[in-house]
Amino acid sequence: MTRRKRNGLLAIVLSGSAVVTLPIGCAANRQNDPERAFLSNITQLTSSDMGLINAGEAYFSPDGYQIIFQGTPAGKDRYQIYTLDLDTRKLRMVSTGKGGCTCAYYRPDGNKIIFASSHLGPYADAPPERENNGRYEWFFDEHFDVFEADPDGSNLARLTDAPGYDAECAYAPDGKRIAFASQRDGDLEIYVMDSDGANQTRLTRGPGYDGGPFFSPDGKRILYRGDRRGDDKMNLQLRTIDADGRNDRAITDNALFNWCPYWYPSGKSLIFTQVDHDAWAGGERPNYDLFMTTPDGQEFVRITYDPAFDGLPVFSPDGRKLLWSSKRGGLEETQVFIADFKLPQSLD
Repeated sequence: MTRRKRNGLLAIVLSGSAVVTLPIGCAANRQNDPERAFLSNITQLTSSDMGLINAGEAYFSPDGYQIIFQGTPAGKDRYQIYTLDLDTRKLRMVSTGKGGCTCAYYRPDGNKIIFASSHLGPYADAPPERENNGRYEWFFDEHFDVFEADPDGSNLARLTDAPGYDAECAYAPDGKRIAFASQRDGDLEIYVMDSDGANQTRLTRGPGYDGGPFFSPDGKRILYRGDRRGDDKMNLQLRTIDADGRNDRAITDNALFNWCPYWYPSGKSLIFTQVDHDAWAGGERPNYDLFMTTPDGQEFVRITYDPAFDGLPVFSPDGRKLLWSSKRGGLEETQVFIADFKLPQSLD
């Protein structure tokens, strides 16, 4: 993983992943599969047949009946925000269709959504934020701000307007606060604000990128990913910090890329993506897989074993479903998958 500047935007470049050739649901592919201990009824929810080049970073609605996610519409090269009804499979774009979007999330009462968007920026389309030539590029667009809207996209309201990237946002369990990542002070840090955008306060102060924050189920801590090793490899680590900015500490400290952590509903464990980017040096493609651990980092369980990319995992409110982004089944681009989930006994 590297950082670079391109067209005035800070870029993170992530290595790509291999692709499995067996079709989803193939018995030969599932027999003796270690994933079966935790995942069943694996189903692809989004596809190019829905007019989406790719899709990912999906989250459940509070009632578990819908999901909200980012996807690239056909003919475009930047993400927009969509909702999908899990029963009817009705797809709806809820962003403006302009600029780029990311990081959508439901308010716990289900009456509002938040997401980051650059639709007020000076351009409609920019460098792509999707898989290209086996590498994934994410640009910290300085025109991204956090917006609130009704679940159908109406009553759009801007919550942040500071210079620099504001994105990667999520509500607290009581819906009264929002955690987000911001580059307004020159370094990407974790901030919190009231749900109406007031009282924007910086929490983290470490060097390097801090992002992807999520409040714990009890609202007392924030889980995030941070680059603090100083090894010039951007090997992100899992970290937690109290919601008031105290007790910032690492869960992991290794030479691996630890990404997109998310709490299990009990708060006793969390799920994340892990990969060894040094595999490129040996001529191999790094394999992104899902793992779970405890908040103290003492217990680790591998969840996925597919040779294709698996990332950005989240749980349903009751913990019985897992939602994630994957290229399994021979996909050239990531799509959203769902499965029934069984919590590992060691994490129960």
